[in-house]
Amino acid sequence: MKKTITVLLTLFLFSPVFSQKKQNFRLVSPNGKIEINIALSDKITWTITHEKGTILSASPMSMTLNEGVILGKNPTLINSKKKSIKNSFETPLYKKKSVESNYNQLLLNFKGDFSIEYRAFDDGVAYRFITKKKKDITVKSEEVVLNFDKDYNTLMPYVRDLRNPKDPYISSFEALYEEKKISEFKKDALAFLPFLTQYPNNKKAVFLEADLEDYPGMFVHPNPTKTNSFVGDFAKFPLEEANGGYNNINRIVTKRADYLIVTKGTRTFPWRVLVISESDKDLANNDIVQKLASPSRIADESWIKPGKVAWDWWNNWNIYNVDFQAGINTQTYKYYVDFAAANNLEYIIIDEGWSADGDLLDLNKALDVKEIIDYGKQKKVGIILWASWYALTKNTESVLKNYANQGVKGFKVDFMDRDDAKMVASLYEIAKIAADNKLLLDFHGMYKPTGIQRTYPNILNFEGVKGLENSKWTPNDDVPTYDCTIPFIRMMAGPLDYTPGAMRNANKSSYKPDGVNPMSQGTRCHQLALYTIFEAPLQMMADSPTAYMKEQECADFIAKIPTTFDQTIALDGSVGNYVVMARKKANNWYLGAITNWDAREITIDFSFLEKGKTFEAELFKDGINADKAAVDYKKEKVSVDATTKMTFRLASGGGLSAIIEPKN
Repeated sequence: MKKTITVLLTLFLFSPVFSQKKQNFRLVSPNGKIEINIALSDKITWTITHEKGTILSASPMSMTLNEGVILGKNPTLINSKKKSIKNSFETPLYKKKSVESNYNQLLLNFKGDFSIEYRAFDDGVAYRFITKKKKDITVKSEEVVLNFDKDYNTLMPYVRDLRNPKDPYISSFEALYEEKKISEFKKDALAFLPFLTQYPNNKKAVFLEADLEDYPGMFVHPNPTKTNSFVGDFAKFPLEEANGGYNNINRIVTKRADYLIVTKGTRTFPWRVLVISESDKDLANNDIVQKLASPSRIADESWIKPGKVAWDWWNNWNIYNVDFQAGINTQTYKYYVDFAAANNLEYIIIDEGWSADGDLLDLNKALDVKEIIDYGKQKKVGIILWASWYALTKNTESVLKNYANQGVKGFKVDFMDRDDAKMVASLYEIAKIAADNKLLLDFHGMYKPTGIQRTYPNILNFEGVKGLENSKWTPNDDVPTYDCTIPFIRMMAGPLDYTPGAMRNANKSSYKPDGVNPMSQGTRCHQLALYTIFEAPLQMMADSPTAYMKEQECADFIAKIPTTFDQTIALDGSVGNYVVMARKKANNWYLGAITNWDAREITIDFSFLEKGKTFEAELFKDGINADKAAVDYKKEKVSVDATTKMTFRLASGGGLSAIIEPKN
């Protein structure tokens, strides 16, 4: 049930202070720890403090429209409106059943038919522009500035693997985090969101955007006019495109306009967001993007079924001990269906190769899609089809309707590799058409999520992460450290299509890329724990049926872990070092812990369990020889209750995973 309470606040929280040349406003979070100070003079700036410590120095904001109109330059305030909101909403396809959204809000209305809305939550702040013009407008640029009082350390994901070296905005959005001071930001480079800034006393801030619709996504680069400062950067609107990139199926922008978007004159714009935390673990259980996203536009969500997926591409269709030639053919996919059915998996994916790259109606004659769909129906296993964005957008409505009518459950859409306004609008359109046909979506080859997952909850996964697939070709990545960073930064934006589940596991010294028999960095239990730690309502099992059959005990364990939850508790963690997470579904709890390449001991306090009840924990922990043989693990069952505290040793690159069920 949705509850909203609006209360006018005291003048202490919001009262404007007027002077002859300047107007100041003060907005405080409900718990009083975070403060926004907004100054109006020849420009509009905001300053953010947390318990009197500076998070963001005075930073200007403006938006330039057609004909040189600058919203925010020499602003004339008409009035201000303030209120306090207490709100909760249901989130059935998320990491918790419902989300509480409590904040104080200030709306400043300016001459020139625009407003800026500010919100202060207990865990962060946000602002967005609002325009109220009768005719369409052209947004030429937006000024987003992040000024810092000192040269802080940051964790930045730089744009890499450019699809077009002449256009840095065309990118796979896959990058490890690089720790550098603000002053050490790579010259002539861009970074994408989210990124993290480290302050004294373990305080941290993560910078995000939310409710990105009909607008380009934001990058950052160093401010050319000020030290210790970043500015926002946006891809201009594409005017001309050509095929290129992987298998020539990317759409490479060859000419861009001198503006960001031509859009409706009356609208809201994306939120600019800072999350502030005194404890790393709190970053791993944050809901601010969900809070700021537009509500669901799907009236009946009952058909949206999350679940696990047997996936073919990562394991290179590498099944054996069978009497047929494994590959992209009907027999192979029937075998995947049989495996999914035997292990209670909801779906399989038929990845690239089932159709022509550029035509989703031109089918591979070795693979009978309809026969596999019908076979899946008999086995109660749904079929999801891979498609490039380019191929799907040639005739989106007819393709989605055609395959929905045949019984396909969804599409994995790949190789967007852009977040300009045209791409963003296209993904909303695909989501709507898919929802009209009751189709799930997995947006692979995608920029980070920004809230569309709440608006169109049929989108279950997003890539925008350097996932397990990269282990097939990147020898020098420090994956365990990256895994221990994702929950505190990237996962704050929303779910990810990381695709865990490797059964060939390697230590630091024994790991090597392999396209046919790929392996993971870190231990078997590290992989198992990712099913609890990484959020993905449509969670892949990336290894082959043959590999899982050899490791049936692990396959059975993975299959029992849900992909959405009723409650989430971040128990412990340190960015880039380790993370410990507990999640609840119905009566059961699920526990996951991972570490970087440093072996460590962690003590888990089970006080999150319901008091007065006894539980049995099925534990998978690193084996005594996991430091030498990463596949080594030990399974055991122990009784626990809310008073239990247990210490576990995590091997180098190790992990711990548990399913905790109430006794009786």
